[in-house]
Amino acid sequence: MGPAPVDASIISALAALTGAAVGGLTSGIANWLNHRSQVRAQWLLHEKSRRQILYRDFIEEASKCYIDALQHDEADIPSLVGLYAKMNRMRVQSSRQVVHRAEEVTRKILDTYLEPDKNFVELREMAVNGTIDLLSRFSDACHDEFEDMRLF
Repeated sequence: MGPAPVDASIISALAALTGAAVGGLTSGIANWLNHRSQVRAQWLLHEKSRRQILYRDFIEEASKCYIDALQHDEADIPSLVGLYAKMNRMRVQSSRQVVHRAEEVTRKILDTYLEPDKNFVELREMAVNGTIDLLSRFSDACHDEFEDMRLF
């Protein structure tokens, strides 16, 4: 006698169970990947928002400090402390390029306190020829960082 014939209903049942298992596994993996992607997108949105606030505050503080440095030889210590605090927060949260540009801005502000004070005519001339724009390279670095965050 040869092997017993396999009942067609058993083959159908095994095929159905295998299909259900594969389908369930595929669905589970797809749900997990989708959830993971959503969590990452939410984290990136939150991180971008945190950095935007930090960079905005740094830009405002640096602008005030720079104008003060252009007009006075006595440093506004409380404002400089605030500027350094924001820069140190960037060291934890931001790209090296953003931190590097923030350090450049801060050094320029400190150096400006040592230069002769500028009068309104000199400030206007700096505005016209673009030399008053201390933050353009910092802003560009922030923009590049946000573009890099979009790629993930």
